[in-house]
Amino acid sequence: MKQRGKRFGRRAAWLCVFLLVAFIAHIFYLALYGVAKKNIFLLNSLAYAKNWKQADIPESGKVVFTPAQHIDQGEIELFPGEPMTGAVFSAAFMPVMRYAIEFEAMRVEGNDFFGTVTFPVNDAHVSLVIGGWGGTLVGISCIDDMDASENTTTGNAFFKNNEWHKVRIEVRDEDLRAWINGKLFVNVSTKGHKLGLRPGDIEKCEPFGFASYATHARIRDVIIRKL
Repeated sequence: MKQRGKRFGRRAAWLCVFLLVAFIAHIFYLALYGVAKKNIFLLNSLAYAKNWKQADIPESGKVVFTPAQHIDQGEIELFPGEPMTGAVFSAAFMPVMRYAIEFEAMRVEGNDFFGTVTFPVNDAHVSLVIGGWGGTLVGISCIDDMDASENTTTGNAFFKNNEWHKVRIEVRDEDLRAWINGKLFVNVSTKGHKLGLRPGDIEKCEPFGFASYATHARIRDVIIRKL
């Protein structure tokens, strides 16, 4: 009986060691998955949780960050502000040219922009407005000092609340492109044009961030891909 007990004790000890090693390996995998795999960066993963913070916007709503426990479950939630709420990301690797941004956005409640994203283009920053000016406007702010409602990127789309909308933006050497739910909304040359942000609170989302305007919004699957 004593010998059997010793064998059982050794097996239990080895099992504990195995489980501990497996746990450490799993945490290591989660931490590194979004860092640099084939030039793909999953920004709302556990690895980048420390890089996100609430933008310093007066009278903003609450921002809740849910780091990914699995690689596809991280989320950023923007609660309604008076009027705007923002979340900002900062990291040394953030590209400024020849890259793509992908994410999904949902407007939970409200009727204004909910997935507006601010991002760098070379030495400037612009925003892709999604659902602005009463809920339907899409476009780039700003080009030649004209915002999304005034320049050639102005478009319109209906965004139903409580539905996820897939967004892809491509920043290339001389042009910007943006798709929403697979439809091309922005295809504009940046050569010879002045790029910049609309003056105001949106500037607090530099160099990369999301904003909502008097709306409750959710953002997930934020990916940067080098082109």
